[in-house]
Amino acid sequence: MSKGQVIEEAAILFERTLAASPEKAWAFLTEIARLTEWYGEGAIERREGGKVELMGGHIRGVVTGWRPREFLAYTWNVFSPGETVSGWPVTYLEFVLVPEGENTKLTLIHRPIPKRMQPQTAMGWHTFLDMMDAALRGEAVGPRGPFMQKNAALYGVDLDNLQR
Repeated sequence: MSKGQVIEEAAILFERTLAASPEKAWAFLTEIARLTEWYGEGAIERREGGKVELMGGHIRGVVTGWRPREFLAYTWNVFSPGETVSGWPVTYLEFVLVPEGENTKLTLIHRPIPKRMQPQTAMGWHTFLDMMDAALRGEAVGPRGPFMQKNAALYGVDLDNLQR
């Protein structure tokens, strides 16, 4: 019998102050009409155990935490078109919302992230959070491309050679 081991795993962490109430921020994280403004096509069943399907089924998971206006968590797995079994490990995503006056502090944690995927994952979440922030401020968000190009430079990611 072998002894258990402690392994260290990396996570991506973002903290943002959003110019919105927790109610409005929550809507952008969970409501289909709002998700499309910053994340793209998708749906999240509004309960623990609910199905998560984002980006046309590219991202699939299960809701593991559902406390409206406070905490949302779900598993995260990446699927290529036509796949029924993902070649990627299951990861976990958490959003914590805390009121700060008229604003909301959003904390996002995504873990574990394999080393080779860390810059790309950070760039991706930075992009999505920039888009959500703009949408919350009432700005026309537009296509994802310009946001990704700016953040790819920030994280040293070659958009023509993304990790798979």
